[in-house]
This record gives sequence, C-alpha cells and structure tokens, in this order.
Amino acid sequence: MPFPVHILNASSLPLAELESVAETIRQLLGLSVSVAQYRLELERAFDSSRVQYNSSVLIAHILSTITSSEKQKLITIVDVDLYIPVLTFVYGEAQLDGTAAVVSTHRLANEFYGVEENRSLLLERLTKELVHELGHTFGLFHCKQFECVMRASTYVEEIDLKKMTLCEECARRLFEKIHN
Repeated sequence: MPFPVHILNASSLPLAELESVAETIRQLLGLSVSVAQYRLELERAFDSSRVQYNSSVLIAHILSTITSSEKQKLITIVDVDLYIPVLTFVYGEAQLDGTAAVVSTHRLANEFYGVEENRSLLLERLTKELVHELGHTFGLFHCKQFECVMRASTYVEEIDLKKMTLCEECARRLFEKIHN
C-alpha cells in the first residue's frame, strides 16, 4: 500500500485511544495507518522566553532519529504547547509535500480553555488536525471551503465547525498524489 502513515505517540494519550483515531484515518484516507509509542526529546525544542516548544525543531529532530522514506508519512502527537516563530501558537505543523508532521493536543483539550474535560471531543479534534497535517505532507494547501478539513483554523471553535473530510477538490488532489 502506498504511503503508510505512522502515528508516533509522544503524548500522554493511551495507545488504545489512538487506535480508534488511526482507524478513522484509515477509513478517511484509504491508507495503512499504524500507531506506536515514541520517545521524543522535547527539551531541545523548548523556548524558555515563550514557554512553548518550536514545532519546526521537533520535526527536524524526528527526521534525524527515524529512518524514513518519501513513501511514508510520520506524524507525531505531543501534548505540549507548540509554536512557529511567526505565530503565537500552532495546533500542528507539517513539511509541505514532505514526510513528517507534528500535532499537539495542548490547545485541543477543553481543559486549556477552563472547560470540563471532553475526551471524545479531544479525539475528534485530534483526528481532524492529524488529517489536516497529513494533507500538507501530501502537498495540499489550506482550503477556502468552509467545511473542508484542510481549511486553516485559528481558534479551536473553527476546528469544531469543519468536517473530518476533504472537500471534493482536495480529495481529488490527494487521490492523484497517492496514486501517481
């Protein structure tokens, strides 16, 4: 199967919960998806002036420690607050048309906003962000379609409003990328 997806869990989420996320991604994208525990050295990406973790540094570290090929996708889940220098925070980051991505649960969890924990909502948001960042690894850009999972999200409410699925045009581009 082309482009196997490897979800690397460097978060506190149990693997059993991520198996259901992986199954949803398998069904949505038609790709082989595996989940494994992963030890990520977060401290090398920590910026004490921002009290956040640089997601670009984490992606570079992941690629330096794992043997990868262009024909696979690595997406790592963390539960720390991520940023890139030009933005206050990010839910995730991916190499555009590349191999690796990282997604954080930190700002996806209701508890971050002072709201009661909702595990199923957290996993739904996480699944959407994983699909979104995987889309970037296949070369997809942000989409202007309101409900497309590739639409950019500045606020967690925007993640809740979009679907887990790709719009027709993004789905077509992804299909071509996977099968060409």
